Amino acid sequence: MKVHEQSNDFERTDEKMTLEEQQDSILPVGKMEINRENTALVIVDPQNDFLRDDGVAWELVKESVEANQTIQNLELLLKAGEKNNLKLFISPHYYYPTDGDWQFGGPLENMMHKGGMFKREDPLSLEGFEGSGADFLESLKPFIKKPETIVASPHKVYGPQNTDLVLQLRKHGISRLILAGMSANLCIESHLRDLLEQGFEVAVVSDATAAAILPGLNGEQAAKVNVRMIANAMWTTEETIKRLEGE
Repeated sequence: MKVHEQSNDFERTDEKMTLEEQQDSILPVGKMEINRENTALVIVDPQNDFLRDDGVAWELVKESVEANQTIQNLELLLKAGEKNNLKLFISPHYYYPTDGDWQFGGPLENMMHKGGMFKREDPLSLEGFEGSGADFLESLKPFIKKPETIVASPHKVYGPQNTDLVLQLRKHGISRLILAGMSANLCIESHLRDLLEQGFEVAVVSDATAAAILPGLNGEQAAKVNVRMIANAMWTTEETIKRLEGE
């Protein structure tokens, strides 16, 4: 009888709680702290094919990008990172001509290859790169093109396992990461999972990313579920900046 009463009390309490409060009561909120000595900003795929209105993937991610104000939030995040002397790491996504000869791939890999997404003409040349879909979004370039920015070698599918991102982070003494960029349920989530396995603390900025929304397939919602469950923290851009400012 007591067990039954306790169960009813719990249910009544839940009814009075917001969805976020219910989640927090079950999943402890992460307590990642920002330390400027060992915390860095990692931006994934801040490229035209995702974020410019003529990009290969724009029509798929447009709804999510505009709803989240992803571009504006990336600009704010980069500005705050620069102001607070955080190291900036970029993890880009490039495909070279020989990558088009791959014999197999998943649905999105095949779509990217078919559409010429992130296409580079030559791994040893920047010919045709400026302003291309593989280039960085123009409004983000003032931050990305600074000499102190570390641009990792490119990933080819979703995660950083075959790039030098982890090496660069380790060599620069970084152990805590603020992760943002594109796209939420693919490269961001893949980076998150691998970096956690590598022993980093990772906070994901939930509105400085976006994802494809297809009929019956909402990439952003899928990402938010997984990020909330596995990241050390999930913050909005506003929350992240307040933490950077020490508020």
